[in-house]
Amino acid sequence: MRLSRYFLPILRDNPKEAEIVSHRLMLRAGMVRQEAAGIYAWLPMGLRVLDKINRIIREEQNRSGAVELLMPTIQSADLWRESGRYEAYGKEMLRITDRHDREMLFGPTNEEMITEIFRASVKSYKDLPLNLYHIQWKFRDEVRPRFGVMRGREFLMKDAYSFDLDQAGAVHSYNRMFAAYLRTFARLGLTAIPMRADTGPIGGDLSHEFIILASTGESEVFADKAVLEQTTPPVDIDFDSAEALDKVFKAWTTPYAATSEMHDEKAFAAIPAERQVSARGIEVGHIFYFGTKYSEPMKATVTGPDGRETQVHMGSYGIGSSRLVAALIEASHDEAGIVWPDSVAPFNVSLLNLKIGDAATDETSATLYKALTARGLDVLYDDRDERPGTKFATADLIGSPWQVLVGPKSLAEGKVEVKRRKTGERTLCSVEDAVLMLTA
Repeated sequence: MRLSRYFLPILRDNPKEAEIVSHRLMLRAGMVRQEAAGIYAWLPMGLRVLDKINRIIREEQNRSGAVELLMPTIQSADLWRESGRYEAYGKEMLRITDRHDREMLFGPTNEEMITEIFRASVKSYKDLPLNLYHIQWKFRDEVRPRFGVMRGREFLMKDAYSFDLDQAGAVHSYNRMFAAYLRTFARLGLTAIPMRADTGPIGGDLSHEFIILASTGESEVFADKAVLEQTTPPVDIDFDSAEALDKVFKAWTTPYAATSEMHDEKAFAAIPAERQVSARGIEVGHIFYFGTKYSEPMKATVTGPDGRETQVHMGSYGIGSSRLVAALIEASHDEAGIVWPDSVAPFNVSLLNLKIGDAATDETSATLYKALTARGLDVLYDDRDERPGTKFATADLIGSPWQVLVGPKSLAEGKVEVKRRKTGERTLCSVEDAVLMLTA
């Protein structure tokens, strides 16, 4: 993509309304634009990151055996009355009425709707276990939206829902998602700690939040450093093996780790002082097992092996896709701007032509652009007629993992400069070696 033809409305100054780093950098880097309190338009740069995050989420959900669908954002109030949550949910629910005076709502979550879909379609235990997921926009009318997309009213979320014949099967499904989440966050370049958590309005008696440590986090968290030393489940983990998944679950949950709501001061104090972690954290995922909380009032049953009708056991599993964009920035930035992990960077390479109109720099930049894109890299070619300093600042702000600087001075020696954004390490090399380095 040529930057001269791209839509990238960069801000030079820090926006006054931005309270935290991610909000400030997302606005400055032209990733989002606020349209109302807690509601943002996702501009091209931000959307590229969001799409890459969702791609990784989908790959790991599919790997675990979950099946994707898509439910509507607008739901009938009648479904929520069946479960008993319509009046109980609170003012965060945006309640609306259509032209026929039917009560509707903008879905904050989808337990009721997925239960209705399940009960209309699945009748036998032979069709279990089943896990259905989607990636969809939600709305929760926060009393005080803040921190940009970190705590917005409209947000993009992956939510999955498992259905099993009994508790043992439901725990296996829970552990499937537990392992899938560990893999997802690791691939995103994050160290996410699973912590015992309150179930909140979703309900249930087994719940874990996945937390990344950050000074701007809303949650106070407590953990044993041993949890940070655990190994991410391998790509070939057997999701059908209850034993393998239980081993992963126990390894990650045996060391103490809890949010403030579930904190046990006595248990934490028993941890050696040098291993105690007390910090702020950002929730990026939340998983729940809630048994028959929804299947019982909504009559979601299957015929069991004995021929009797049995209420299914359910769980739900959420990842905040849009929140993850901000969380990644909070976890990886410097004074100059964003430092994206390779897996989700909007562009792999920022290619900077430092002297537009010079025959040598124009030709070399065009050659590099063609060679790198042909090898599957996302390249943002800064072909604007701007000063080098402006191009350097833009490249550092948007945070592409690699920068290639093409200028008359280095070209006089037959070389270009390759910079690694994360470390600042610079290498002078030939065009051919630059291509090899970036595609290795």
